[in-house]
Amino acid sequence: MVGLIFLVLGVTLILGMPIAIGMVVSALTPMLMGSNAGGSVNQMITNSFSGADSTPIIAVPLFILAGVIMAEGGISRRLFSVFAYFVGKFTGGLPCAVILTCLFYGAISGSGPATTAAVGAMAIPFLVELGYDEVFSAGMVATAGGLGVIIPPSIPFVLYSMATGVSTGALFIGGVMPGIFIGFCLMAYAVYYCRKHGENRQKIDASLKQMRDMGLFRILWSSLPALLSPVIVLGGIYSGIVTPTEAACISVFYSLIVSVCCYRSMKVKDIIPCLRSAVKTYTPLCFLLAFAIAFGRVLTLLKAPALISAFVLGNFTSTNAVIGIIVVIFFLMGMVMDTGPAIVILAPILLPIVTALRIHPVHFGVIMTCCLSIGLVTPPFGLDLFVASTLCDKPPMTVAKSALPFILAFGVALICITYVPWLSLALL
Repeated sequence: MVGLIFLVLGVTLILGMPIAIGMVVSALTPMLMGSNAGGSVNQMITNSFSGADSTPIIAVPLFILAGVIMAEGGISRRLFSVFAYFVGKFTGGLPCAVILTCLFYGAISGSGPATTAAVGAMAIPFLVELGYDEVFSAGMVATAGGLGVIIPPSIPFVLYSMATGVSTGALFIGGVMPGIFIGFCLMAYAVYYCRKHGENRQKIDASLKQMRDMGLFRILWSSLPALLSPVIVLGGIYSGIVTPTEAACISVFYSLIVSVCCYRSMKVKDIIPCLRSAVKTYTPLCFLLAFAIAFGRVLTLLKAPALISAFVLGNFTSTNAVIGIIVVIFFLMGMVMDTGPAIVILAPILLPIVTALRIHPVHFGVIMTCCLSIGLVTPPFGLDLFVASTLCDKPPMTVAKSALPFILAFGVALICITYVPWLSLALL
């Protein structure tokens, strides 16, 4: 019966049905086959409502709203100015500044597509103006946008926490060093590319001169509110002053204050469109989470986690082999499914397996999120890929080819993160 449920889910996805509907149909399969093992329709409705009735889930729409407000407020350009001031004079400095901006902006938005859109809309035209290849710039931003779901506060980490019960704060702390490490791997390739293909230093130096004429103090002072955003939000979580849900609420009000009062890049009338955009983004995810929790409970009633765990542990004795297979599964899932659905479906099923292998739940959450973040830039359904292709007006596959070396650099970092738990657990 468990195999039939996953078969039905796979067929619905192939047919192009919404994932939430696919999970409902799959969860109802035992009942339609005349079995009571998976529960009744009433139980499924009750499980869906009880799954959505959760305080931690409030953090997700609030972080999405804060990211939308920050994007509307033009925060990415001010962050880029700071990083470009310090590293722009070096070979590959400006591409590295873009990656650093994505790294830092991820600590504001918590979303890969939001990071790609906010940074890419500013960075791609700027890099092209300075002589960098447009497709290279788009591929770099699309890949670096994946850092938005690894650097805390991360929406996928919140979803993983809800699905498994692992501490959200611990996951946020665990994502810091892996996110930074991936960022450095991406910058290493950016520097190599610039050394190999050269740069228009005359244009770059002229642009940097205008920036340096402003003075370091003026640039830092202008960017200070944006730089303080992750410090305030994450500092409150790590110090224990606020919960992740409360921190998400603080991030919304802080984003409004910075955008409306400090930078004045937004007006009060712009708040309603931001709310509308955030609701459109979160509403499908809300239904998905509710049905995913009901779907997971049906699988629990059918003892699917125990069956899958027994099969994996009975056929593979090496921890490294098991984790390698799981990484491949996550990578393939990320190519055809968004990060959120993949986490809420797979995490509760696979966590008992990795726990039996003595893999730390936080380390497993980081691995899962990193694998799925690569899927954001891989065909056929990489969201970051489509966002970046829209920004540069190029076909998604053209951007994907340019992003391939960055994806390989990301993959090297992922292997290190997977087999060196210290990177995820050192700060805990």
